[in-house]
Amino acid sequence: MAYIYLAGICIIWGTTFLVMRIGVQGFPPFLFASIRQCGAGIILVGFLMLFKKVALPTFSHIIKQAIAGFLMITMGNGLVSWAEVYIPSGLAAIICSLMPVWVIIINLTINRSERPNALIVMGVLIGLAGILIVFGEHFADFANSNYRIGIMLTFVASLTWAWGSINMKRSADGSNPYQNAGLQMVFGGLWCFIISLVVDDYSSFSWSTIPYLPLLYLSLVGSLAAFAMYAYLLTKLPLTIASLFSYINPLVAVILGWLILDEKLNTKIGFAIAITVLGIYLVNLGYQRKKSMSLNQQN
Repeated sequence: MAYIYLAGICIIWGTTFLVMRIGVQGFPPFLFASIRQCGAGIILVGFLMLFKKVALPTFSHIIKQAIAGFLMITMGNGLVSWAEVYIPSGLAAIICSLMPVWVIIINLTINRSERPNALIVMGVLIGLAGILIVFGEHFADFANSNYRIGIMLTFVASLTWAWGSINMKRSADGSNPYQNAGLQMVFGGLWCFIISLVVDDYSSFSWSTIPYLPLLYLSLVGSLAAFAMYAYLLTKLPLTIASLFSYINPLVAVILGWLILDEKLNTKIGFAIAITVLGIYLVNLGYQRKKSMSLNQQN
């Protein structure tokens, strides 16, 4: 089931970059993220409490989820929403695919037990090389200051998502992962609303201008379904594997951006996609070998 969820996340979160790009054109981006995340979180937590009879967690656990929500939802998702006002959806997804690299770098400094083997590192580097080739195709756009801001914000979002994922993995306490996901979305959305009041432009805001279809898709599918699946993944798979969605997402986003928004896609980008897929294969192979060696040592 965990690998089925991983495949679902690879596709769903690949589509969200395109839908998010459509949604934030002409609408305050942090407010958009706030409505999306709070709505999805309230639905999920309410369903669990009313129909599954899941009790509310302790105050300390709620605080823990509020912090995770700030890192992964407010910073991870909210910043990308803001950045996509200025940069293409495919490029945002490509930068976010750096998340596994941040995960490995952070883990190398704080957790020796999850130190990756040489094959995993090689796979990450090869996948990253493919991503950088795509990134190079947009190099001329750096002359635009707003474009540079969008790039910077997306890098920060990728890093904070990685840090939030590691914190969730390290603090796993056997609590309900779906409830945790719901609480993170609620608190992350609330933080987004606070930031929206400071940075968003409300001069042309009107409730009649809300992009309802993108908001509905992102709330129910991109947040409610996919983030709940991701929270479950973090309890079942090593973070190195759970974060592989970051390599598939940009491939889906680039293709959809090309088909629907006429974003850039050429032979060089296609070659880069093939390199990235090779990197994913090597990471999986390295993990399988690491797992086999660990089992052999135990026996």
